[in-house]
Amino acid sequence: MTLFESINKDLIRLHVRVQVARQGMWPLMAFWLSLGIVMILNLGGRQVINGERSLGTLVQFAQYLLYIQWPLLALSWVTSLLQRGRVSWQRIKEILEQEPAIKDSTQTDHGIKSLQGNIVVQDLSLDIGERRFLHQINLNITPGSPLGITGPTGSGKTLLVSLMARLLDPTEGSILIDGHDIKVIPLEVLRNHIGFAAQEPVLFSRTLEHNIGFGVEEPDNRLIDWAADIADLKKDILSFPDQFDTMVGERGVTLSGGQRQRTSISRALARHPEILILDDVLSAVDTQTEAAIMQKLKPIMRERTTLFVSHRVSTLRYADEIVVIENGRITQRGSHDELIAQPGYYAELNTIQRIEREMEADS
Repeated sequence: MTLFESINKDLIRLHVRVQVARQGMWPLMAFWLSLGIVMILNLGGRQVINGERSLGTLVQFAQYLLYIQWPLLALSWVTSLLQRGRVSWQRIKEILEQEPAIKDSTQTDHGIKSLQGNIVVQDLSLDIGERRFLHQINLNITPGSPLGITGPTGSGKTLLVSLMARLLDPTEGSILIDGHDIKVIPLEVLRNHIGFAAQEPVLFSRTLEHNIGFGVEEPDNRLIDWAADIADLKKDILSFPDQFDTMVGERGVTLSGGQRQRTSISRALARHPEILILDDVLSAVDTQTEAAIMQKLKPIMRERTTLFVSHRVSTLRYADEIVVIENGRITQRGSHDELIAQPGYYAELNTIQRIEREMEADS
């Protein structure tokens, strides 16, 4: 049994126990209140018959009991809510008090205020638990020369670009940006110079304008409009009744997968970053939209350091250099033309996708 299955079974068992207690409580309280009415009628009725109590007193007493019935039930319900709220607050408090694993330290050089984006990766390896996910990665990435990264699912591509943004620290080796070890660069400076678009972006239950401009100190309409246009999202936005004021819902539920990814690209571009990281952000768009986005991104990528992860050869061909990562190791590197001319993963990927395009064209 996996850990996930075990946790789910524990959760189901606890929910069943809560519902048994809750559903049994209401009939029990209703029973005792009804029993109270029966006892009042029995005892009070006898006293009325014997002339010891008036009928009005009996009716009045029974009515008082009915008046307190719902307040008692409501009190029980509120008490239950308070208990649930207390548990929820404890969980939130644990998160708020959690110390981040990646943070500035005594070796941080606060004199570094800006970055140009020259990245050198030297003998980088990454272990998580007892497993090594990346092995001896060496790269030299310069501004204006986009780097494409591809490889099988689970080969370590996302982990590699996450290390560039220092979401993780390498186990061995180093990452240098403009000659500075990434660990000495203040986190605020580093991340202010990076635009990161993830395959599964985190979108907020706010407007499209807010989601695109998130992370920009003073976003204006021109910037939002420009970023949406580069990501080929503007025409979609203009088709919405509220356009840029459209509410996207929690995690972008009102948008398609491709629209969420293009919103992520727009957000990354709006920051005008020196380092642009695109982590498989075109996987949910069609080939025509992909081509339109890449054409608009070409001049943008020439002005900054760009890394993009993709499984599509049609996207990777825009990179000056492509690296293939298999089982955490770089197994091939070169331009698109160089890689399709040599046997290996990239040439096989190119052949498969070419056949798929031909089959789609025939159908």
